[in-house]
Amino acid sequence: MSKVEDRLAAMGVALPVPAAPVANYVPFVVSGALLVISGQLALGADGKLDPAHVGKVGANVSNEAGQAAARLCAVNLLAQAKAALGDLDRISRCVRLGGFINAAPGFSSIAPIMNGASDLIVAALGDIGRHARSTVGVAELPLDSAVEVEALFEIAS
Repeated sequence: MSKVEDRLAAMGVALPVPAAPVANYVPFVVSGALLVISGQLALGADGKLDPAHVGKVGANVSNEAGQAAARLCAVNLLAQAKAALGDLDRISRCVRLGGFINAAPGFSSIAPIMNGASDLIVAALGDIGRHARSTVGVAELPLDSAVEVEALFEIAS
């Protein structure tokens, strides 16, 4: 097991089987030394959204459930990274995360929601997990997921 997976296991996190795309795209692309991972939803190990992660943050989804959904999106990003690279220790840097929060009208506290993903990535990768980030509130997300997160990683040669 990789050092990253050891850290995840210490946190009680097991990587799920990566989700298959739900439309006309691929889950990841490797280009040179970069790994781009398509947006991941808060799907559980069973491939389904927990009812607590469905809907709008700031309405029927609490801030805590939104943060948990973002954390689960980050777990799914790492599952896709493992599928792409075979070994998470090949990640030399998390360059960027992009977060989309299914936000109720007027809900502007989206940055703390995205911290669920950022905190997990930093805990799993250590200092190389510190990243640039964009977080936006959106009107809708696929499957009415509360959160979607995409990533850009640098790969060690």
